[in-house]
Parts: sequence; C-alpha cells; structure tokens
Amino acid sequence: MLSILHNRTYRRLFTAQVVALTGTGLATVALALLAYDLAGADAGSVLGTALAVKMVAYVVIAPAVGVVAGRLPRRALLVGADLTRAGVALLLPFVDQVWQVYVLIFLLQAASATFTPTFQAVVPDVLPAERDYTRALSLSRLAYDLESLFSPALAAALLSLITYNWLFLGTVAGFLASAALVTSAALPKPAVATTPHTGGAYARATAGTRLFLAVPQLRALLALDLAVAAAGAMVTVNSVVYVRELLGRSVGDVPLALGAFGAGSMVVALLLPRVLDRVADRTVMMRGALLLTAGFVALGVITAADSGSWRWPALLAAWAAFGAACSMVLTPTGRLIRRAAPAEARTSAFAAQFSLSHSCWLLTYPLAGWLGAVAGLRSAVLALGAVALAAALLAVRLWPVREPSPVEHEHAGLPAGHPHLADARRVASGWRHSHHPLLDGLHAHR
Repeated sequence: MLSILHNRTYRRLFTAQVVALTGTGLATVALALLAYDLAGADAGSVLGTALAVKMVAYVVIAPAVGVVAGRLPRRALLVGADLTRAGVALLLPFVDQVWQVYVLIFLLQAASATFTPTFQAVVPDVLPAERDYTRALSLSRLAYDLESLFSPALAAALLSLITYNWLFLGTVAGFLASAALVTSAALPKPAVATTPHTGGAYARATAGTRLFLAVPQLRALLALDLAVAAAGAMVTVNSVVYVRELLGRSVGDVPLALGAFGAGSMVVALLLPRVLDRVADRTVMMRGALLLTAGFVALGVITAADSGSWRWPALLAAWAAFGAACSMVLTPTGRLIRRAAPAEARTSAFAAQFSLSHSCWLLTYPLAGWLGAVAGLRSAVLALGAVALAAALLAVRLWPVREPSPVEHEHAGLPAGHPHLADARRVASGWRHSHHPLLDGLHAHR
C-alpha cells in the first residue's frame, strides 16, 4: 500500500491531508473546551448546534463547488480553502459569544466543503491506475481513523503544557502546512469537457446530484450512505451513554469504545486493497451493509439485557463490527464515482457525494440523540437499525447483481480502434445525451 507514496505529487497531497486532519482534530478538542467556557453546563447543546451547523454547511456549500470548479484552477481552490480555514481558526480563541462560534464554524466547514471534494477529484488524476487509486483510498481511510485516535492523545499531551486556546494555533499551523504542500505539488491539468457547456448556475450546481440520480450504482451508493450514517450516528452520539449509563463504566472507557470502532475500520482498510483486486465492489459494499444490520441486532441484544459482564466486550465487538462495515462501504466509494463520472465532471460528482452523504448524517445525528434521550436506547437502536436495514435492502434493489459496470473512462494501452473503446464511447455518449435525460447539463458545471 505504501508504494504509492513513491509518487511525489501524491505523497505531498497525502501529507497535506494528514497535517490538515491533525489540525482539525486539535480544533475539535479546543472547541469543546471553548464551549464549556462560554456555556458551562449547556456546552453539550452548544456543541450539538455547532455539529448541526457543520452539516448544514456541508450540504449547502458542496454543490456550489461544482459551479466554480471549472472556473478556477484546482490549486487555487485547495490553497484558498486551506487559507480560509487557517484564518477562521486564528479567530476562534478570541470569541466571547456563542453566536460567534456558530458563524466561525460555518465558515470553517464551508471551506472544508470546498477543499474535500476538490481534493478527492484530484487524486484519480494523480493516480490513474485503478490499483494505485484503490490503495490511495485505503490509505486515506487509515488516515481518518488514525487521526481520531492520535489527535485527542496529542491534545491531551499539549494541554499538560499549555492552555487550550493555544491548540487553535496548532490548527492554524496544520492548514498553513497543507496549503504549502499543495502549492508545491505538480497537479495534473483537469480534463476538458468534450460537449458544449449549457445551462445556468443552478444546472451546474445540481449536475453532480443529477448524475447520482441517473446512474443505478450511484443511487445504490446513496442508500448505503444512509446505512453508514445510521450506524455512525449511533456510535458517535450514544457511546458515552452506553459506557457510562447502561454499563456503569468509567470515563476512561469511552475512548476505548470509540477506539474499537476505529480499530475495526483500520483493519478492513488495510485488507481491502488486496480484496478489491479479486472481489467486485458491489460484493464488498453489500456485505458491509449486511454487517451493519447484524451489528444493530447485536446491539439490540446488549441493550435489552439487564446485566452481565459479557456486555462490555460485546459492545466493543459491536463497535468494531460497525467500524469494519463502514470501511467496507466507504473505501470503494471513490472507485465507484471515478468509473461513473467523466473525468471533467469528477469534482461535481465528488461534491454531490459529499453533500448527499452528509445529508444522511444530518438526519441520523438528531435521530440518535433525541430519540435516545426521549424514548431510550432501545427505541434508538430499533429506529436506526430499521433505517440501516431498509437502506441496505434498497441498495440491493437499486444495484442488481447483473447490472453492467459503470463506464471506465481510462483505457490506457488499448489501440485506437479497439472495440472496447468504441463501446465505452457509445455508452458514455448515451449517458450524456440520450439514455439519461437527467444528465442534461452535466457538463455545464464549467
């Protein structure tokens, strides 16, 4: 897997991603402490609202990236987003009102909603070979999981020496380093659209979403995103409730539970590159969805039990299963989008995935929190488990076993007259013009 780091451009981009993630992790810890200083016992509601603001920014801003993606150089978008995030992080230590936190969080996450889809669209151009790109996806998944474990530990170590406000400077440094690394990387030029650009800003902003609605595999991906969000929200929102209230364990066991989720995800991310060389994406992703529903069944048994020392290791196993299942679904996502979208439309497609997947989280986060608080954990498990099961079944129906694979837009090494090339052009032409009317205006994002 690490062999892809021999590619100088990708190595710099991946390093930029890692340092930016570390900075974001430090900001998460510092923000929680800032919320407590501002709101005291109401810090939880402040953080919950900030999380909702974050999701709204993701859902609203990401589609707009498709409008500007073709008008600005990708390097400018990435560096501009990093500099914006650094500027916002620099202001956070000086806020003294809760509303100021919400405004700055919206700006920070709006910049992230610009950076992430653009970054995701660049990587397939840097690593055009699918085998290399698959390993990049797994490495990215590992980076996210390791950050969730490393950043809190780093923050705890730093807090023994400095006050939390200085953690925001670590965030600023991470984003500035990311901007410098992106600036130094030789980014490939984006593909040029081969069809006329028509339609207004709305058509360009919704081009990626219409692509998702038109392609069966991407419609199934939306359903799988909802299943992942159901499990992820249960882990994120209710881990502390399970550990402290249901099982009566210490505060120190909360990060252990979250670590079990991350460990399950990392193990699968390490194994998937070789698996995906032999097994179809659909098989891996559907089995991940099945594992999600099995995890909810196990969680229901744990929740219903009145007592038993077995519940703690069972909870760790359930959280690890959720992590593994989420990784099975999420890691191949980039491969699916890369195959389905023409090269010149990838930024719009990744922006649509970013926005639509976070719409799912915007639904499941409050469902996990409010339902768990009002009706109890059993009701939350039942509701979110039903959501995950329904989403998995919908994905199976939307993505038939014999559904033709999405068009592969790279055919390096084939002669000009090869019949596969002719077939690919014919199908791609059908997607863009006749077979999927919803794709009218797909190339108008420029």
